[in-house]
Amino acid sequence: MSRINVVTPETATAEQQTLFDAIHAQLGIVPNFLKVFANSPVALSSFLGLHGIANGGSLDLQTRERIALALAQQNACEYCLSAHAAIGSKAGLNDDEIAANRAGTSQDAKAAIAVKLARSLAEHNGDITTAELIEARNAGFSDADIVEIITHVGMNILTNILGKASRIEIDFPKVTLV
Repeated sequence: MSRINVVTPETATAEQQTLFDAIHAQLGIVPNFLKVFANSPVALSSFLGLHGIANGGSLDLQTRERIALALAQQNACEYCLSAHAAIGSKAGLNDDEIAANRAGTSQDAKAAIAVKLARSLAEHNGDITTAELIEARNAGFSDADIVEIITHVGMNILTNILGKASRIEIDFPKVTLV
């Protein structure tokens, strides 16, 4: 049971319901973590705005999901791990790739550098080395790409914290932390 109220369509205010309708139109569902976010329509709206902007960047969907999987495992957020395993699978990541992402790498050499950088950013609160930045650049990531990796790290840390703090009921096929 969630430790923070889960806003439902029955309890939603008009403002919350408008947000739910927009989410449902895009995803076909309203995931539980967004129902917790909805306790503050301003927080939910801000998150959705940042999420929408970040998803319009240069990082492809598979790389974004690889980062999300790596961080969910690293930060021990079972809700986010379950959600991103399902989303990653729909994005074309196979079971071996998802396992590699959870372990902090990728079967794709360039994506492995992005995942490694993301985990280091999270582990060191952004205090990464110049060598890590050079490695990312040498792998073909521009400064814009690096800023997007940092943005996705921040968004994933936010959702990991929300998932863990609230202990939201998992509404995706459950994936157990290792």
